[in-house]
Amino acid sequence: MTPTAANPPGAEPSAALLAGMPLRAGALIVTLYGDVIAPRGGEAWIGSVIEIGAALGLSETLVRTAVSRLVAAGQLEGERRGRRSFYRLSAAAQAEYAAAAAVIYAAPAPCGWRFVWTDGPVPPGHAPVAPGLSAGPDRGPIPAGAVFRAEAAGDATALREFAARHWDLAALSAAYDGMLAATEPLAAQSHLSGAEALRARLLLVHRFRHVVLRDPHLPEAALPVDWPGRAARAAFARAYLQLSRAADPHVGAVCAGPEGRLPAQTRATDARLSGLAAHLAG
Repeated sequence: MTPTAANPPGAEPSAALLAGMPLRAGALIVTLYGDVIAPRGGEAWIGSVIEIGAALGLSETLVRTAVSRLVAAGQLEGERRGRRSFYRLSAAAQAEYAAAAAVIYAAPAPCGWRFVWTDGPVPPGHAPVAPGLSAGPDRGPIPAGAVFRAEAAGDATALREFAARHWDLAALSAAYDGMLAATEPLAAQSHLSGAEALRARLLLVHRFRHVVLRDPHLPEAALPVDWPGRAARAAFARAYLQLSRAADPHVGAVCAGPEGRLPAQTRATDARLSGLAAHLAG
């Protein structure tokens, strides 16, 4: 059975984020490393991971088992120093989460379209439109195969119909609607303790991550006028900024790395906050 996180008593401010979303221990720990530990040097004492895991409803046994599995899968690397064990994301996992963070904490830049002709699998974010031919947003690494860049012209309604036919935008829209409903109340939670704010922020990032990484981030003109992804991203930014006021000092108080306590703030965490604030201002 896959281990899941429980919803501890007194966790009402973030309870809505749990609706319909199984919380696997390994996935939560990856979220913890990406959101909290990676921008603070990338390495943490297992005791700190266990303490934060407890706030998420994970027992020490679940945390240790999940960490062992992540090491076996090549996502975490461990090192023992004296009596303490420290873990960090592997180089491959760091690269993977850095790419994810660029989508989670910042809206993708505007882009055009590209068509890809290949005998291989359909590139990520693309949709098949004919045998061997797929279409998708023109961003990220160049896929294998023959690539043709294109700009949409003509009827905007036809473009939206094309997008709706080739991508499951209805399911993604529903996921964003659920995210929005669960997130909006968090922006008003100014009374939470540091531990409560960190728990809520980790669940916020975890849920948003699972929605936004499924989004192909199509060019704006192809999306419905009332596309909920825009409002969901703004709600995420507001909630993240509000929760970080108490969550970041708590991180500095309870998280330990090889050199002692992890800093409450770093250039990397400040960049995330300023980027989210700029998104709201823009």
